[in-house]
Amino acid sequence: MSGRGFSFEVVAVDPGSRARAGKAQTSKGAFETPAFMPVGTYGAIKSLDPSEVAAAGCEIVLGNTYHLYLRPGADVIENLGGLHRFMGWRGPILTDSGGFQVFSLAALRRVTDEGVEFRSHLDGSLHFLTPEKAIGIQRSLGSDIAMVLDECPPATAALPELEAALTRTTAWAGRCRQAFTPDSAGALFGIVQGGPREELRRRHAEEIIEIGFDGYAIGGVSVGEPASEIHRVGASTAAVLPADRPRYLMGVGTPEDLLVMIGEGVDMFDCVLPTRNARNGTLFTWDGELHIRNEAHRQDPAPIDAECPCPACRRFSRAYLRHLFMSKEILGHRLNTLHNLTFYQQLMAGSREAIRQGRYASWRDTALARLRSGSA
Repeated sequence: MSGRGFSFEVVAVDPGSRARAGKAQTSKGAFETPAFMPVGTYGAIKSLDPSEVAAAGCEIVLGNTYHLYLRPGADVIENLGGLHRFMGWRGPILTDSGGFQVFSLAALRRVTDEGVEFRSHLDGSLHFLTPEKAIGIQRSLGSDIAMVLDECPPATAALPELEAALTRTTAWAGRCRQAFTPDSAGALFGIVQGGPREELRRRHAEEIIEIGFDGYAIGGVSVGEPASEIHRVGASTAAVLPADRPRYLMGVGTPEDLLVMIGEGVDMFDCVLPTRNARNGTLFTWDGELHIRNEAHRQDPAPIDAECPCPACRRFSRAYLRHLFMSKEILGHRLNTLHNLTFYQQLMAGSREAIRQGRYASWRDTALARLRSGSA
């Protein structure tokens, strides 16, 4: 069963890895995979106009259901024409279910089989999030890709806690599937949990696949574990997901993470890293990270990255960008964010081209060697 107006096609598979290039079609336009989605927590990519986000190469963005539900409210956004019109974004939008944010509240929430009771971090008001409500909120927002409500246990959870979370997540996924009626526009993705245990991941994947979704996400990773664990869990889970549906690794990650996981057959990613690091003065380049605050850049006339087509690299020097950062000028945050988003999209575009040419494995290895070469 598919939502109305959504389709996905794999157009190329790399012979030297599990990497694949694809194309997803939504009612708001298409996006190519592998794809990286910048995170618009409050319906905005921090400091940027939507046209700048698109110019950086982004075809799809992520909206945060939890935060938009609390402020300004899903009803407000729906009455104003939906999230696309509200934030001025013309392309596809994926929305999370809000579950991760709710479960991160810890002392402010109570979990039952029916749903999750939680208090707003804004004003302490009491709310109850059920699978049906999570779908209803996302429909009000006008999501092109909606996510099921899942329980995300900590990576350190004991086996009984992981087992209980899987049972609940499977039940909630079924209720989300029922709430996402055949006339629902867009797609609905299921989420596979299981912590670090591969046997639980395989079992849970079978349960979620049996329900039937338009795409499948790997949840519960990038929650404090080392990169090697993210790669191990992500790779083993991706391997058991359907080949004809998009595979989405949630909350990941660094450029190295993306290149490794693309090679394992993952199609979609999201992470706050490029925008958050931009505001903290860490810039991504093909030759490793660049820390713009460093004294070495005070009189440096070079661009951030000579290979980058973004406005920050085409027009400004490292010296000027350091000056903006040290002076706490908003323009510095904007230019840094434009650069990092452009770099991530260039990384995705290069990956797609290498896959189509059947040389992803060698291209990735060369890129990883450069990325690991150091920082400045």
